[in-house]
Amino acid sequence: MNKIRINILLFLLSLSLHSGYSQQDKPVSNNNVSQSNIFHHTIERGETVYSIATMYGVSESDIYKLNPGSQESIKAGAILIIPQKEASSKSDIKPDDVYTYHTIQPKETLYSLTVKYNIPATNIVKANPGLSVETFTIGKIIRIPPISIDDLPTTEIKTITKEIEYRVQRKETMYSICRKFNVSSTELTERNPRLKNGVKAGMILKIPVQAEETVVSTLTPPREKEVNALLTAPKTIDRVNMVKVALLLPFKANESVRTDASLRFIEYYEGLLLAIDSLKNNGVSIMLSVYDTESGTKKTKEILKNNELKEANLIIGAVQNDQIALIAEFAKKHDIKYIIPFNSRNDDVLSNASVFQVNTPHSYIYAKAAQLCNRQFADANIILVNTHDKDNKTDYIKTLKAELDSRNRSYVDCNWKQETFSSDITALLDSTKRNVVIPYSGSLDALNKIRTSLRSIADEKPQYGLTLYGYPEWQTYTRDCLDDFFALNTHIYSYFYADNLSPDIHDFYVRYKTWFSKPLINSFPKYGILGFDTGMYFFSALNKYGTNFEDHLPKIRYKSLQTNFDFHRVNNWGGFINTHLFLVHYKKDFSISREDVEL
Repeated sequence: MNKIRINILLFLLSLSLHSGYSQQDKPVSNNNVSQSNIFHHTIERGETVYSIATMYGVSESDIYKLNPGSQESIKAGAILIIPQKEASSKSDIKPDDVYTYHTIQPKETLYSLTVKYNIPATNIVKANPGLSVETFTIGKIIRIPPISIDDLPTTEIKTITKEIEYRVQRKETMYSICRKFNVSSTELTERNPRLKNGVKAGMILKIPVQAEETVVSTLTPPREKEVNALLTAPKTIDRVNMVKVALLLPFKANESVRTDASLRFIEYYEGLLLAIDSLKNNGVSIMLSVYDTESGTKKTKEILKNNELKEANLIIGAVQNDQIALIAEFAKKHDIKYIIPFNSRNDDVLSNASVFQVNTPHSYIYAKAAQLCNRQFADANIILVNTHDKDNKTDYIKTLKAELDSRNRSYVDCNWKQETFSSDITALLDSTKRNVVIPYSGSLDALNKIRTSLRSIADEKPQYGLTLYGYPEWQTYTRDCLDDFFALNTHIYSYFYADNLSPDIHDFYVRYKTWFSKPLINSFPKYGILGFDTGMYFFSALNKYGTNFEDHLPKIRYKSLQTNFDFHRVNNWGGFINTHLFLVHYKKDFSISREDVEL
């Protein structure tokens, strides 16, 4: 009896553990949806419901319906139920732009998926340019392309020659038999050597006859080992003798209509020219073609009709989303790498493997900056100050709080009031820890509200180790706030930073002024340096690793002047975003350091 009870308890315990695992790993949904019409997406840092919906060609409301609670917030590591995009066609063959998305399960292989979906492995690999041993892992998504007409079995009617047996009848002759079956006496004798002795009734003859037959032809399926080996195939280098680059920007070449923006774009172009000159001195051949897109899409469409553009290895530029969409589609069609240098709110990167987005989307920056804050100030007392600014970084603060909550880190909120802020913030300080103050807003107005009080506390009570943590735009406030930045041991996260005291930056300023007889525009970031960094990184990559340099990204090293590059694919079929981040530190000894963030 005791043994039976123990077995029952073990059985119930196993059910309990299994149930707990399922609830943790699977999203909760009250909808009765067929499993064939959904798949599961594991949320990665920086992703939003909007970006996930766009990635799979569904609507945000589709995701909200299947995932109660996702409208309030989502967190990295959680799983979302995603509906399969429906084909607009009612035929058995889906349109070319409709894919089936598949979540990789335990023990699945590339070969097993080719069997499951009855599609050649090469088609799956082609539809997922980022697929490799590293990315073919449990929980990752790959897209299965629709079946192509070329992949379907073909049928054709062929005339074939068959051999039948025939018994010779009485009074039949060689002539009558040949006429009856439309065969020559020579061919009949070759198949029946006994006929050389004459035709006799009762003989069994072999007669060739022609008949029509329907033949179904199918491709011979490759072996399992050959299919799975596609994921480990060595990455070749498709070298180019000359790097061909096309730059498309709204320059507005007519002096009378030039704007501040167009002047910055010209400066970006000039920075590219300096990069080309630097690389040419090292033996790299580069041909740059420059086009003025103006505004709107009319001029862009005309430019894309230029046959020379099809020969480019790299296209850089465009600012407006409608222009970018046209160029991205052109680049995808002609297998050309396309660099988006400025716009960070473009969706083409989510589904176009040709796209490299230099300017990181805010959601990815916020996710990484929140991680950085948690790591950099692991043992600190964190105080968030809401200055009630109209430009509050609501999404960042939300992301930061979620990151701290996920690590069981405590933090406190402080509402800024001019009359009581100094005493309010002092009451929240902890003398046993470093105290890190983070305002909700990155504006100068918000910074001005708090910096004088914080400076006084830092000067009078150094035991609190007061530290200020802030935003990229703070680099533009150094004329007013530099002394306070040093005094408050200020750290800022940023995707760009140029150290004006470094010899490399000084040399660039001198070289730029020598070439173009003018100083750089006083902007943040500086477009001339951005153009130079972009050119040095991508032109060098093309020269060294060829047109498929994306297969060798970990090997590409470039020490930037202002903007560094750390590109990662957004998914197995999409393009690349730059997720690089600096930590800039204004130290109390009046020095400034720039550290590459590795997370």
